[in-house]
Amino acid sequence: MTRSKAPNRSAARLAAVQALYQLEMEKPQLHLLLDEFHMHRLGAEIEDDQYLEADVAFFDDVVRGVAARRDEIDDVLTRRLADGWSISRLDRTMLQILRAGAYELMARADINVGTVIGEYLDVAHAFFDARETKFVNGLLDAVAKDVRK
Repeated sequence: MTRSKAPNRSAARLAAVQALYQLEMEKPQLHLLLDEFHMHRLGAEIEDDQYLEADVAFFDDVVRGVAARRDEIDDVLTRRLADGWSISRLDRTMLQILRAGAYELMARADINVGTVIGEYLDVAHAFFDARETKFVNGLLDAVAKDVRK
């Protein structure tokens, strides 16, 4: 990976999904998790890979926002899942991608819908195949129709 000179929101989104996954699985205190990412992951070199410099304020906003509004976000997502599906059936990484995207759609009116969906499709491509990324696209598009009226 290459290093960017300017803080990068795309890198912040990917890191936010990773942090949210860690929060879900290990349940650390939020401030300790954020500190770990600030000091050791964002823009760091890990196993000879140099990670992009992330927009730290944006990363913090997404992680803190999802953590604070998790129940509300999950309700919005649940309303748009197909019959018979629930949040608990979703892959844990997929769920964090959807939560982060839904948070931005709900709370960040300064970022247009196409940008939010496109960015989280890119994140989904890092973890999943085309079928799953189509799911992310469809669900976030439906969420956008609910929350961006």
